[in-house]
Amino acid sequence: MKPCPIWVEQIDDKDKSDDQDCIVYGVAAKPDGTRVLAATSSLIRVFNALNGEFIAPLKGHKDAVYCVCYNRDGTRFASGGADKTVIIWTEELVGILKYTHNEAIQSICYNPISSHLISCTSIDFGIWSPEQKSVVKHKVPAKVTSCSWTKDGQYVSLGYFSGQISVRSIKGGEEKVKIDRGAGASVWCLKWNPSKSESVDLMAVADWNQKLSFYQLNGRQVGKDRHLGFDPGCMAWYPGGEYILIGGSNKQLGLYTREGIYLTKIVDMASWVWSCDVFPTDNYVIGGSQDGQIKVTQLNFNTVHGLYKDRYAYRENMTDVIIQNLLQEQKVKIKCRDWVKKVAIYKYRLAVQLPDKIIVYELYSDDVSDMHYRVKDKILHKFECNLLVVTAHHILLCKDHRLQAFSFSGAKEREWVLEANIRYIKVIGGPPGKEGLLVGLKNGQVLKIFVDNPFPMLIIKQPQCIRCIDISMSKRKLAIIDETQTCSVYDIKTKKLLFQEPNATSLAWNTNNEEMICFSSDGHLNIKASNFPVHKRKMQGYVVGFSGSKIFCLHNMTMQTVDVPQSSPMGQYIERKMFNEAYSVACLGVTNNDWLNLANKSLENLNMDVAKKSFMRLRELKYLEFIYSVEERKSPGSNNLILADFLAFKGDFQEAAKVYKKSGNEAKAMEMFSDLRQFENAKDFLTSSDPKNVKGLIKRQAEWCKSTNDPGSAIDLYMAAAAFNEAIEIAGNQKWSDKLIEIMRQLNKTHIDELRSCAGHFKSMGKYEFAAECYQKLGELNSLVELYIESQQWQEAFSLCGDHPEFKESVYIPYANYLAENDQFDEAQDAYYTAGKPKEAVKVLEKLTHNAVSERRYNDASYYFWKLSMAYLKLANQAQTKGEEEEVNICLDKFQDYQQRAEVYYAYHTLHRFTEQPFSQHLPDAIFNMARFLLHHTLQETPYGVSKVAVLFALAKMSKNMGAYKLARHAFDKLQQMVIPLRMQEDVDSNSITIRSKPFQDKEECLWLCTKCSTVNPLLNSMGNQCINCQQPFVHSFYAFETLPLVEFIPENGISDQEAEALINSDPPAKQRAGGDTPWKESDRGDVQTMTFEGPTVGNSGGSGGGGGGGGETFEDRLQQWDTVSSYAPIEISANIMRQMHKSEVLVLKWPSPLRYQFYKNCMPEIILKMCDNCNRIFYADDLELQYLKLKACPFCRKKVEVEEASPPAEQ
Repeated sequence: MKPCPIWVEQIDDKDKSDDQDCIVYGVAAKPDGTRVLAATSSLIRVFNALNGEFIAPLKGHKDAVYCVCYNRDGTRFASGGADKTVIIWTEELVGILKYTHNEAIQSICYNPISSHLISCTSIDFGIWSPEQKSVVKHKVPAKVTSCSWTKDGQYVSLGYFSGQISVRSIKGGEEKVKIDRGAGASVWCLKWNPSKSESVDLMAVADWNQKLSFYQLNGRQVGKDRHLGFDPGCMAWYPGGEYILIGGSNKQLGLYTREGIYLTKIVDMASWVWSCDVFPTDNYVIGGSQDGQIKVTQLNFNTVHGLYKDRYAYRENMTDVIIQNLLQEQKVKIKCRDWVKKVAIYKYRLAVQLPDKIIVYELYSDDVSDMHYRVKDKILHKFECNLLVVTAHHILLCKDHRLQAFSFSGAKEREWVLEANIRYIKVIGGPPGKEGLLVGLKNGQVLKIFVDNPFPMLIIKQPQCIRCIDISMSKRKLAIIDETQTCSVYDIKTKKLLFQEPNATSLAWNTNNEEMICFSSDGHLNIKASNFPVHKRKMQGYVVGFSGSKIFCLHNMTMQTVDVPQSSPMGQYIERKMFNEAYSVACLGVTNNDWLNLANKSLENLNMDVAKKSFMRLRELKYLEFIYSVEERKSPGSNNLILADFLAFKGDFQEAAKVYKKSGNEAKAMEMFSDLRQFENAKDFLTSSDPKNVKGLIKRQAEWCKSTNDPGSAIDLYMAAAAFNEAIEIAGNQKWSDKLIEIMRQLNKTHIDELRSCAGHFKSMGKYEFAAECYQKLGELNSLVELYIESQQWQEAFSLCGDHPEFKESVYIPYANYLAENDQFDEAQDAYYTAGKPKEAVKVLEKLTHNAVSERRYNDASYYFWKLSMAYLKLANQAQTKGEEEEVNICLDKFQDYQQRAEVYYAYHTLHRFTEQPFSQHLPDAIFNMARFLLHHTLQETPYGVSKVAVLFALAKMSKNMGAYKLARHAFDKLQQMVIPLRMQEDVDSNSITIRSKPFQDKEECLWLCTKCSTVNPLLNSMGNQCINCQQPFVHSFYAFETLPLVEFIPENGISDQEAEALINSDPPAKQRAGGDTPWKESDRGDVQTMTFEGPTVGNSGGSGGGGGGGGETFEDRLQQWDTVSSYAPIEISANIMRQMHKSEVLVLKWPSPLRYQFYKNCMPEIILKMCDNCNRIFYADDLELQYLKLKACPFCRKKVEVEEASPPAEQ
């Protein structure tokens, strides 16, 4: 750090105004560094900042000017003085605005962000801005001696003569913080740190108690008070906020750190210093004194640093030491809190020279990456030296021509007095306590000195003064730069000059390579390897270190790490085929392209070791595999073949083909060009005598056409090469049936795989006829059957079964599955039976039935259960044919069970819709009958999916509506004991209460009368759906579920079902009762109508098997002769009685074997009943006809019927 005076101006007595002294109360530097303002007497003097030339005096004040300042961009400046006036000036030196206070202006300051200006007096302060018409003024408790804005311009600090500091807001001038420094401590100077990089605002305060203090914006003091030793008169921060300039009664300007540590004197004055400022752009400072002297001084900050390999130590902010790892970009700071004069670093040692001592630091650990230092020793002695060097156990100081070695305790151990002044010194390593030093002298000598040896050794004698020296990695070569900027490199052992380079300013050997050196010159970086030409590149600064590919360059007091790929030196070695040396250079740091170039060149020259290591660096596994394969098959005389393989491997195919041909391997060249799809080039290496090669080439060309999306050409080429499989695959993938047919027609039955592949593609395209042709060529009937089944060509499959019965099961089972999937269950069952798989038919129906119930399709469930029952009836028939009585009984039980379930789900379908939907197409009577029917059928067991709650709920509601109050009460009581849905709860609860008000009996109209025994049955029958007296099951109409007037009978023994049917269908005997064939006689006596029974009495029947006379036994006679038995049995009648019956009064339920027919006598012939001859369910004729019109089928078994539409009536 060296102050350098720029210019001095003395304001003489002759220049002062009347009654004015020459005190320089204020100075200010323009932000661009071109002008200087000085406030003296009543004038403002303007100077050229660079040479001190006087520009102009500004006259505007009538009394002494106390202060001047520039705004943030230098376009305006302001002045204030004893005349109580503030004047705003332009940069053209013209006053444009003036405003006044009631007292003299003591201090002014422009806001660093906005255009606000604060002006302070002994009683108030005012804030002016161009946007305001008037100045807003605020009273103060004491005289304001100084003021300063924070860096963001939001607050301003006022220093009072009373020793107080007030921090005010720009908005309204309210006081935010107040600091009291005590009586007598007049705050003459205060300034806020202008650095915008600081996160915390910091204010420096100097008072006339000769103290320097620092405060934050909240008023908290930072650090302790610093004693100045003089009364401060002025203060200024450096623009970066790292230093403070303070002057006063000590008649000088001193430099302080941002912590208040005194560093050095900058300017000497003859009297008190009242004003100072720092140039924003350069290291220029201005000072103004009481005797009218103005000085501008430049302060040059020297670089204080030290380097050892990749560790760089340098001074920062004059008091701190930064240690930086240049390779890892790590930094650590050591705060010395004093002026750092010298720094030296070596291995794990660091030495720092302060004004009165030397501190030696060491690393905490031996780890090379450790960056933490601790104090090892202190030498409490003031040294004067030019150079400082540290070793493991010594401190070495250079002063002129003397070199002294001190221990860390401060004892001088050795001194060398040399012939000339020392210009350069460097530690070159060695054992601890025996390190070697390279010393360059002014007389041109280069000496080697060992710390433990008092005798220096001369290495080289230069004619010029030594400027810089360095020694190579193995200490065999020495590089010197002399005063003529010539770089000379010597062999230390032979003292021979190896080479010289001009215009060198600094140099460094590569610490990782013996043959590589770099030096800087004229804005260029020069790298030289061995005796090759120098490689240059532009770079500013001085080279101080060279490690691998990293060059350490000092430029503008900043150390930079430049990554320089060693491409050029490596290329120079490659050109001379020095691949091992090139590899060692590449290891220092080159680009991937350089590594690839080295690997390729090494492999071309068959240097496998370097090539292998280079490709490992690049992680090129394919090249490494190639090298390993080459090493395995390498043999004498195979170098050309290996070279050709490598040329082909890296893509130089033409050269590879030439080398292949030269080595007699034309086939390899043809194979290479074929792989590259360069078939024209491949033909040049093809011999016509080898048809196998011709086909192979054609196939390769076809593969190329395939990969280039030219399938048509690929198919033609594959067919030409007889590669049918490949052609078939392409045609099939493209869905080209024509091409596929063309290929298929060229094949014969020996091409088994090809024909099968064609058939597969034809099937995928839906061309089943051509697939069949393929299988017919092959004679594969199994595949043909599978094709017919897959394509659902059932007629062709049946035709094939006719010729080959062994495929019957293979065809009919899939056919049955197909029919079942399409809801053709009858046909599906027939197909299963045809295939001999009746149980499969049953399984299909069972699954359909379960799904229907689970999905609440109860109508479908009823239909499937009926189908299932008929299937078991057919199985019973087959079992009877086989004589399997046990199986017959099992199947019949299943039949009866499923018939009953079909009826239950048929009725529950309507009941479920009634409870779930708001409307029903059935009348209340029908709902009531269905509910009763279901209740009686679910007494013992409730089938899956049937809700007992729904049945009772419907029964309860309909019973109440129809007057069956006893049954309704029973149903509601049962519902109260169950968990029912919430939507029914309120209805059930209310009806359960209201039903109590009804009679505890059912209306007679609701009761059922047994047709056989004329017994009136209660609505709630514990015996189920049968008469409580004769136990005959009630027969219901399968629409409204009313009980039908039917009585079941059976023929006498010896009469078959068919004979009985024939007797019933025969015409009745000719001799009949005069009144008709009925025993009832009707008479009409006016208002009375009577009917009289005139049939035969009991005991007067004509016997069984009698003739057809009117006096024979009739069905009514037998009906009156039944006996009460423990179990139900139908009435047994004779052939004569059956012959007397009219066929319209008898319903015959024709069940297939092994069941017998069921015969029912309609006891009320006027009620017309009809029966579905498919399911044997009986309906009222009107109901069935209505359902036929509506559904075109039976509502129970869904058998389709033909319904003739009524023709319009003929015209009269």
